[in-house]
Amino acid sequence: MGPMGRTGPSSPDLDWRQATALKIIDKLYYYQLPKKRQPPNAKVSVYAAQCGECFKWREIPTQEEFEDIRSRFIEDPFFCNKKANVSCDDPADIEYDATRIWAIDRPNLPKTPPGFQRELVLRRDFSKMDTYYVTPSGRKEKALSGIASFLEANPEYQGISVSDFSFTTPKLMSDTIPDYVERKVSGSGNKKMKALRQGDDDV
Repeated sequence: MGPMGRTGPSSPDLDWRQATALKIIDKLYYYQLPKKRQPPNAKVSVYAAQCGECFKWREIPTQEEFEDIRSRFIEDPFFCNKKANVSCDDPADIEYDATRIWAIDRPNLPKTPPGFQRELVLRRDFSKMDTYYVTPSGRKEKALSGIASFLEANPEYQGISVSDFSFTTPKLMSDTIPDYVERKVSGSGNKKMKALRQGDDDV
């Protein structure tokens, strides 16, 4: 993996030149995971955004602030000076490397409406992340149809529509997946990840 720089980190999953041109190298979720076992349905632990000028990574303190940046990123890119008392001259908050599992999110996804909670969960086999919304009643929905049913049954949320929700999931960066994860390719050519325990020969 190449060093961070004006061309970004090297990754087979990301056309960094195209991403730079579109100004969507903005934010990555990452996970701090145990190194030699499958993740216990790991959730996002830290949010970060990459400066569009110096390409350093800045931690974003809350999910709400992260979603606000993401919701208008194309028209309002992120720069270091958007954090209080921070400039491009300051060291990066974190570095893109394989000590964490990273996933890149799409820009301009809608910010989660008040009263709802958006959750991202990494599957135990490292194949992908799943998106859920927790409604104000505490029910976890995994599709827009469930959101629509909730809104219909609760007219007090009439100012909210299904367009305010997105089940689009971030893309896992394969160069940060642990070494003990073996990639599988199906006959259709779709990649599937399967976590294998190192040294466990009798499974």
